[in-house]
Amino acid sequence: MCSLQTHPSLNLLVPSPITFSNSKFKNATTSLRLSLTGNRRYGPITKALSSKEEIPPNALRRKRDSHWRGGFSLGVDLGLSRTGLALSKGFSVRPLTVLKLRGQKLELRLLEIAQKEEVDEFIIGLPKSSDGEETPQSNKVRSVAGRLAVRAAERGWRVYLQDEHGTSAEAVDRMICLGLSKSARQTRTDAYAAVIVLERYFSMSGQGTEIVLPKQMDLQEKLRKGGARDIDFFPEELEE
Repeated sequence: MCSLQTHPSLNLLVPSPITFSNSKFKNATTSLRLSLTGNRRYGPITKALSSKEEIPPNALRRKRDSHWRGGFSLGVDLGLSRTGLALSKGFSVRPLTVLKLRGQKLELRLLEIAQKEEVDEFIIGLPKSSDGEETPQSNKVRSVAGRLAVRAAERGWRVYLQDEHGTSAEAVDRMICLGLSKSARQTRTDAYAAVIVLERYFSMSGQGTEIVLPKQMDLQEKLRKGGARDIDFFPEELEE
């Protein structure tokens, strides 16, 4: 049977102190305000969040505060030659585009699109096997996410990793349900896979995501402050 699922309505929380847990040691925590040990090979540090009180993803903000405004999310499905993008504004998620770029050109284009679409976070799909283990492609995705995180943090934007196992197959099923032709499916699969990544992220209210942090403390401080607030969502600030 062909069925389309919609993610539940989600809701912001007020930032307060946060600790990040090391996924290898359940009882070990590392405070963002204290030392952060990194991976020399990949540069920026990626840690699973046990608490999202200080730098919460938008999905968690929506769940905890029904009056929260702003905060759009860009879903990213990184491939070897193509990158699919999806956009979440409000409670809707839609496929955006597919980029045929790599390296620095891809990273700069992602930032341009984020600026245009008023995005303040990137949700990047992390490849995993059916048993939850990371794959060789996972390291490549982490590397791209790390470089992007440094550039994004300059603007106060955040980068998160979300398990993307099975999203490509789900994307194909979704497009068939929507009646897309075979040729259309071949060119849009990556974008619809990014849609699935975003829907999965929102359905779980951001639980299970990993935030990618730059090493530089000044960039971490910019993440705490966040990006510039859009006056369309906060008109009262224009009057100050």
